[in-house]
Amino acid sequence: MKNLSPQRFEKKNISEEEMAGGSFTAGAVTKERAEQYKGRVTAYVIIACIVAATGGSLFGYDIGISGGVTSMDDFLERFFPSVYKQKKRAHENGYCKYDNQLLAAFTSSLYIAGLIASLFASRVTRKYGRRTSIIAGGISFLIGATINASAVNLTMLIFGRVLLGIGIGLGNQAVPLYLSEMAPTHLRGGLNMMFQVATTLGIFTANMVNYGTQRIKPWGWRLSLGLAAVPALLMTIGGIFLPDTPNSLLERGYIEEGRKLLEKIRGTSDVEAEFQDMVEASEVANSIKHPFRNLLEKRSRPELVMSIFMPTFQILTGINSILFYAPVLFQSMGFGGDASLVSSALTGGVLAFSTFISIATVDKLGRRVLLISGGIQMIICQNLEA
Repeated sequence: MKNLSPQRFEKKNISEEEMAGGSFTAGAVTKERAEQYKGRVTAYVIIACIVAATGGSLFGYDIGISGGVTSMDDFLERFFPSVYKQKKRAHENGYCKYDNQLLAAFTSSLYIAGLIASLFASRVTRKYGRRTSIIAGGISFLIGATINASAVNLTMLIFGRVLLGIGIGLGNQAVPLYLSEMAPTHLRGGLNMMFQVATTLGIFTANMVNYGTQRIKPWGWRLSLGLAAVPALLMTIGGIFLPDTPNSLLERGYIEEGRKLLEKIRGTSDVEAEFQDMVEASEVANSIKHPFRNLLEKRSRPELVMSIFMPTFQILTGINSILFYAPVLFQSMGFGGDASLVSSALTGGVLAFSTFISIATVDKLGRRVLLISGGIQMIICQNLEA
């Protein structure tokens, strides 16, 4: 890779200090040539994005499947007999019948493992490429799903959940990045949201699977847990045949390979403007010596605060708890087994439908409009519940 020199950026009035300190961003480089980008949406891009977005279905499927499985009598009787007895005794009041630390460990072990894995996932993705992280995440999830489906004791069950969490940590970090780097700039918002679409469809699919497998006695829960291997297998096989992104190749110094891949995914050899922006943005990014330390500096504080608090406040609305434990919550409210799973499926269906609306409007209306309208809807719904 060519060495970064201040002379290359003199026409943009960018100082060496700004580049080293991190105040200069890739956006400053790309704005001047963005209108010169050529290319089209090739079938290659669409297929690559669909396969990569399958990673979102892994996360969504597990969100939807765990709550349904923990409401199944056969599953509780085998692994959590004390919870099963409480459930059978609590005919009139469902409060606290699922209060069990081991049951909580079964659910939370995946997300704790995912949190820890995500701390290392960015380094793996940066050093070895997005494709490597996708494949590794798919393999880990595939093994975890197999162990869970064949579990004979609680240790196997939780170990399988930990492997699922590692897979989610790798996949959730690499897949959105892969989608955004493969997509043409004018469709980046919509294609990047394919990850969210896959997540919501995974939740909906899991709810429907639980509705069917609860009738299969006594091993229906094994089928529910084991079917997580299907999207994991698709993501792993797809990852083997997928290329890495041009950005990732440039980031690791493969300049010519990155250009050839960009020409292939854009369907044209006239990619000079976009390729040059990628090269310059990569050089600027590599010139920043302490990126995480720079986040704590005053100039980066507004972005840092918003990036932390926006998802935090969304989670504090309680939506994640509803998605994780929907069948259990509905049962505790007095719904029967079938009714609780149907209610969960309806919730997942609404979530998936709203995601498609976002895809259709995100590149036309912009991110800010969707953010504000979504916030207003949440405020109204929270007040109605209160």
